[in-house]
Amino acid sequence: MKRRALIKGMAATLPSLWLSRVVGNDLLQTEYSGEPIAKGPFKPTWESLQNYKTPGWFQDAKFGMWAHWGPQCEPEAGDWYARAMYQEGSRQYKIHLEKYGHPSKFGFKDVINEWKAANWNPEELVSLYKNAGAQYFMAMANHHDNFDMYDSRYQKQWNATKIGPKKDIIGGWAKAAKKNGLPFGVSVHASHAWRWYESAQRSDKNGQYAGVPYDGNLTKADGKGKWWEGLDPQELYAQNHPLSENSWNDGSIHRQWGWGNGVCEPDKAYIEKFYNRTIDLINKYDPDVLYFDDSQLPFWPISDAGLRIAAHLYNKSIKDHGELRAVINGKILDENQRKAMVWDIERGQANEIQPLPWQTDTCIGGWHYERAIYERNGYKTAKTVIQTLVDIVSKNGNLMLNIPVRGDGTIDEKERKIVEEIGAWMKANSESIYATRPWKIFGEGPAQQAAAQLNAQGFNEGKGKAFTHEDIRFATKGDVLYATAMGWPENGKLVIKSLAKNSQYFQQEIQKVEWVPAKQSLTFERNENGLIVSLPEKASDELTYANAVKVLS
Repeated sequence: MKRRALIKGMAATLPSLWLSRVVGNDLLQTEYSGEPIAKGPFKPTWESLQNYKTPGWFQDAKFGMWAHWGPQCEPEAGDWYARAMYQEGSRQYKIHLEKYGHPSKFGFKDVINEWKAANWNPEELVSLYKNAGAQYFMAMANHHDNFDMYDSRYQKQWNATKIGPKKDIIGGWAKAAKKNGLPFGVSVHASHAWRWYESAQRSDKNGQYAGVPYDGNLTKADGKGKWWEGLDPQELYAQNHPLSENSWNDGSIHRQWGWGNGVCEPDKAYIEKFYNRTIDLINKYDPDVLYFDDSQLPFWPISDAGLRIAAHLYNKSIKDHGELRAVINGKILDENQRKAMVWDIERGQANEIQPLPWQTDTCIGGWHYERAIYERNGYKTAKTVIQTLVDIVSKNGNLMLNIPVRGDGTIDEKERKIVEEIGAWMKANSESIYATRPWKIFGEGPAQQAAAQLNAQGFNEGKGKAFTHEDIRFATKGDVLYATAMGWPENGKLVIKSLAKNSQYFQQEIQKVEWVPAKQSLTFERNENGLIVSLPEKASDELTYANAVKVLS
């Protein structure tokens, strides 16, 4: 115990340029790091970060939109393309063979070179999303493919200003968000490239290319006479290391996501490069939201790199804005970690009101654009998105919605129609969404009785019972209660059981009930069975996916 206390005491005196390897809460080793942590009240420890308070703007916003867009959208073959194209026999491997050739000859580095983003208009897209009701906007800064979408000081070769579109993608999105008056976020996924790209070290087991290595182990010297001469593929693939245990089992990566279970642990140079890349991103683009596609924070618990990044962002936010505006999203957080950052649930939602603000991130299709989903009309409907938003808001959450962007930088006409339908509903009903807070209960109705439990990062969406008009969600704003029914009752009578006469939840007299879209007074009756509200004549379908009434006492 004395040794631990001594190490902690020493760490407290180290300048911000020094870093620590951690196990639990103990600081074990220190070494020099390139980018300093901004000075301020937050230190790179879980205990210090637990002093975080979610900013009011984020709690009020409720709805954000996301462009999960990068070179993996170029083949239009869906998510995790840059990994699956190296998995012999997979759907994306077969697409790659047909479209580009064998991955020993044409690897993902070459896909990046094909990606030009020729029709990308960030201002038009962000304006569309704002008109649809988004109150903040997020763009992907890098994915597990390790390609930086910005003018990256520490990923100098493999970034979008040098290869592919030769544009500062994050800079363009940030400018568009600012022009539209929206807080701007960036999502960072690259910590996992070390393990994720291991499939690029493989070779086919069958056929004419059996035993011929894919391009994952190429070096700078191999580029002589090629388009990529002078570039080092290992700066992208990061595969100059042994395979993790059971690496050829494609599902094993999920068990090793938290840097355990036989993973080949990243070296310090890789971790510190990621740290410096992310600090550089923060310093250049001043994001209000930093989303990590990690369990807790990047490289936790094998490194405190993520803790240092978090402390830097919080301190910089205070310094730049005079208050803490920044939000960090992370997954699979315990109760104390949820005090240090905003808990994010991927493709799912909480089943109860959460004591602290949280966020769902989901998508109307695949994370990266997939032509097959478009062709089979596989997108989530506007109705599903709206009902999901209402449910999330009732439980103290926000919804971050990705609209997949094609390789050329546009969205397709089916996606645009969904976005416009969401916008029509939000224009009529946003009063019941923005700046609201949870009520005493989140809702009533049969759907919650069959709700699916969260699995790992989330992944419980669409697994429960479908919503009907009997499923009602509540939210408050001051003395006002909003009740939103997830459908239209055939007889036009909305029954809210939780507001029955002598209700334990709402004991005061109800003076008035309004139809939110038209600010129209509605006739109502309150008896032992519930508050029975006579709805107006049914409007167009997109305005009645979810039906909000305002209850005044």
